[in-house]
Amino acid sequence: MNSTLEKLEQFGIVPVVVLDDAKDAAPLAKALCDGGLACAEVTFRTDAAEESIRIMTSEYPDMVVGAGTVLTTEQVDRAVSAGAKFIVSPGLNPKVVKYCLEKNIPVTPGVVTPSEMEQAIELGLEVVKFFPAEPSGGLAMIKAVAAPYTMLRFMPTGGINPQNITPYLQYNKIIACGGSWMVKGSLVSEGKFNEITALTKEAVELVHSAREVK
Repeated sequence: MNSTLEKLEQFGIVPVVVLDDAKDAAPLAKALCDGGLACAEVTFRTDAAEESIRIMTSEYPDMVVGAGTVLTTEQVDRAVSAGAKFIVSPGLNPKVVKYCLEKNIPVTPGVVTPSEMEQAIELGLEVVKFFPAEPSGGLAMIKAVAAPYTMLRFMPTGGINPQNITPYLQYNKIIACGGSWMVKGSLVSEGKFNEITALTKEAVELVHSAREVK
């Protein structure tokens, strides 16, 4: 597995960040790092995403920052030039996946069905995003499809929260879970970065306790 994905596995949770204003990028990065999660998936849903990634990777060079909701090769180029270390897509676009692999950029496309998982394997991927996780059957679905696809591991995202994350983290086919509860848009826009740090510390504790029991 790629070294960047190995780092994400060590963290166990990847904060999924939506930033409407790049001025929030640095204080958010500090809040996450202070809380013990020096990683983030910054979604390309907003115009501030590219500049936010640039700021976060520049001011916090040890942070593992990736780009999410990447739908085109042009977005891949913009994200990587801004400093993104990995690419995440909501679905499996073979063109985007091949482009990333050609450039040695870790990419985890979203999949739900066995057919999509076989496409991912055919493309040479070892890790996929299971999205949207909870609406698509959650951990039970992942366990069911992981049985025939022993070479695949998963990064489930969508509907995962402090109440349901523990069994996900205890399953060895899951490298990390994407979550947004510690970086809610309202917390960011209202500048409640101390609260983000506190929620992040609680998330880190969830990872530690889940893995100790496992």
